Amino acid sequence: MAESTRVSSLPWRTLLPPIIAFLLFLPIVSGSYFKPFNVSYDHRALIVAGKRRMLVSAGIHYPRATPEMWPDLITKSKEGGADVIQTYVFWSGHEPVKGQYNFEGRYDLVKFVKLVGSSRLYLHLRIGPYVCAEWNFGGFPLWLRDVHGIQFRTDNEPFKKEMQKFVTKIVDLMREAKLFCWQGGPIIMLQIENEYGDVEKSYGQKGKDYVKWAASMALGLGAGVPWVMCKQTDAPENILDACNGYYCDGFKPNSKTKPVLWTENWDGWYTRWGGSLPHRPAEDLAFAVARFYQRGGSFQNYYMYFGGTNFGRTSGGPFYITSYDYDAPLDEYGLKSEPKWGHLKDLHAAIKLCEPALVTADAPQYRKLGSNQEAHIYHGDGEAGGKVCAAFLANIDEHKSAYVKFNGQSYTLPPWSVSILPDCRHVAFNTAKVGAQTSVKTVESARSPLGSMSILQKSVRQDNVSYISKSWMALQEPIGIWGENNFTSQGLLEHLNVTKDRSDYLWHRTRINVSEDDITFFKKNGANPTVSIDSMRDLLRVFVNKQLSGSVVGHWVKAVQPVRFVQGNNDLLLLTQTVGLQNYGAFLEKDGAGFRGKARLTGFKNGDIDLSKLSWTYQVGLKGEAEKIYTVEHNEKAAWSALEPNVSTSIFTWYKTYFDSPEGTDPVVLDLESMGKGQAWVNGHHIGRYWSIISQKDGCEKPCDYRGAYNSDKCTTNCGKPTQTRYHVPRSWLKPSSNLLVLFEETRGNPFKISAKTVTAGILCGQVSESHYPPLRKWSKQEFINGTMSINSVAPELHLHCEDGHVISSIEFASYGTPRGSCERYSTGKCHASKSLSIVSEACQARNNCFIEVSNTAFHSDPCRGTSKTLAVMARCSPSQDRSYLGF
Repeated sequence: MAESTRVSSLPWRTLLPPIIAFLLFLPIVSGSYFKPFNVSYDHRALIVAGKRRMLVSAGIHYPRATPEMWPDLITKSKEGGADVIQTYVFWSGHEPVKGQYNFEGRYDLVKFVKLVGSSRLYLHLRIGPYVCAEWNFGGFPLWLRDVHGIQFRTDNEPFKKEMQKFVTKIVDLMREAKLFCWQGGPIIMLQIENEYGDVEKSYGQKGKDYVKWAASMALGLGAGVPWVMCKQTDAPENILDACNGYYCDGFKPNSKTKPVLWTENWDGWYTRWGGSLPHRPAEDLAFAVARFYQRGGSFQNYYMYFGGTNFGRTSGGPFYITSYDYDAPLDEYGLKSEPKWGHLKDLHAAIKLCEPALVTADAPQYRKLGSNQEAHIYHGDGEAGGKVCAAFLANIDEHKSAYVKFNGQSYTLPPWSVSILPDCRHVAFNTAKVGAQTSVKTVESARSPLGSMSILQKSVRQDNVSYISKSWMALQEPIGIWGENNFTSQGLLEHLNVTKDRSDYLWHRTRINVSEDDITFFKKNGANPTVSIDSMRDLLRVFVNKQLSGSVVGHWVKAVQPVRFVQGNNDLLLLTQTVGLQNYGAFLEKDGAGFRGKARLTGFKNGDIDLSKLSWTYQVGLKGEAEKIYTVEHNEKAAWSALEPNVSTSIFTWYKTYFDSPEGTDPVVLDLESMGKGQAWVNGHHIGRYWSIISQKDGCEKPCDYRGAYNSDKCTTNCGKPTQTRYHVPRSWLKPSSNLLVLFEETRGNPFKISAKTVTAGILCGQVSESHYPPLRKWSKQEFINGTMSINSVAPELHLHCEDGHVISSIEFASYGTPRGSCERYSTGKCHASKSLSIVSEACQARNNCFIEVSNTAFHSDPCRGTSKTLAVMARCSPSQDRSYLGF
């Protein structure tokens, strides 16, 4: 009874995620998703249950979120217009030790696929098993590297044996769980290999033979659905090849019997430590997608629709950051990134209205409309009889609008845009005209539930920041060899051969005897001896007698580090560190870590010392790692001591504290900007590496112009600031109180300035003009097909919607007329309806979402006759105390 009372007293928002997850889990129990159906294809499209389909796919990688997050991500993908969820399968997570499989927690693949099916979505399962994906070692487990005689991704028997065993394991697992479409499950397509065409030439004839073997092996598993090889121009006849890239509207498969598939539409890009943040404008992304379907495409997947987080040490690279946000329609925490999410939702709705015509025509009719303007028309007989027609009008000019004639009517096409006409007459959508709201993410200092904090756990408030704790404990990590499991060997050993990637860290210790003559020689020449290594990755720290001499950062770069010795024996310590293993390229098994080439001590009287000929003692990892002091079970066994706020901190220090879970359901982040470089754990969960490295100052000066071909250096943000400061802590990893936070700090930082914050889409802005297209939600597909629309009689609308669990708490600005500025900087123009604020407030305040008609009628006046008017609104969202709008 006491436990029941405690749970029921929690705020309802705290209970909402598990309630939703439970409700969404109910269909899984029954195991019924679809009536069994088959999937095949022809030259035009995938044929699902006997019908051609135009499919939109959303990329979600299940290990980059928690199982508790999966239902919401899938629901938002479906709400955004997706028909399919696409994911890789991560071999390194599923078989971390050879022959020992893991399908639990974030790696519960069966549960993830069942959730997709229960949402009535299809699934594209990309087994690979090489995935790239900016994932550590491309998804290969490190033990694979040690198989005798192995060479990855070529006609090599040891590799093929292990690859076939894993792929078979996954296919059998899906079959046993009855998850293929012909069993009533959601899986409609699989993938073998991944972007092999990029490296195939490196392997010569063996590469060509490997492609044929991989295809034959996959088909021999009897999965009963089509298999894909993306970026594989020599894919065998019975394997689909597909395009990956920013634009795939010109892609042609290698056979006239295959449809045009786009397996990776890069809607953003990944980020490296020290790099700025890539941003791809919604207008350009929509343009690329519309052009793809315009020119004959039939399946398109967003890479990523939700990027998520590289928890633990899963980030590849090297030097890829912990966040895998990818500028995706759903951000790292699962919140909608607006206007991208909403603009794409409107695009998908328009494409779905065109689907009856798109699937009837084997190829579009092409019509030139101008020097850089063209139309593609699809028409034929509809399923229910009668003619169907859809058209796409494109203006690929990067600078000028175009005025074109089509079907006896005039159309204005903005530069770098596509207009979609589901009935070949009315424009339902233009890629350059964004009617979706813009959301501004607000990050707030976390508030803990009243009365649940102990004295030691109360937040310290200073300069309007709520720091996570004023009570920190510290523990010094030994510099150098610390345990009995060290060993001594002649010469410098390759890093991964020793660590097996169990840790980022590998200690090397040797003894250097420095004579009195050497000391005199150093002083006479006015220079210290130098550690010189031809090539190293990713980070080298050099210690002499346990004192740090310096560090070198880079990927296979020359390392030159001066050192100071004393007369007599000196311990030379080299600490090599990895920051994510290589995930791309040929011959991955040969891409090790640590040192390459010659390693010398220069500057001695009698010449250089060859470090590779000395005897070295090796220690893998950190003592704190080995003792698992970051876990709830083992942290108390360590000899922690209280840390005083004003005492300077040391390098290589462990820190711990306890904190309470913030109120509400908004995503939680730790702000670690005050720290240097290291790793962090919450309640034993590894939230990832952190590094407060500053991004380059240049590259963000130019205004972001969506027009023209996109690349990852266009429209970057965050120049001159730390690449990443906020680190996601999933709600399911938190308890109401006494959450253990442990950090290992390599340099120096101030843990007292660490803060827990919550993230939400706190500010919404919308701007829609009278000339904007009518809302797609007002029209059904049948009305377009039958031509029964009276589209000109419907006014456009501005739609505002907060995240679930939030309501519009206030309208900060509203103007119907000629408002000026942009989101958070709106101002009224010369033309302004005086009741704008009150009308919008009445329609929207205290509601989760609202629609406001953009018309004189809605605002009871025409504030400026003869002038085209616009409605601009800025609203604020806050957590809701009322459950009624959710149907409770």
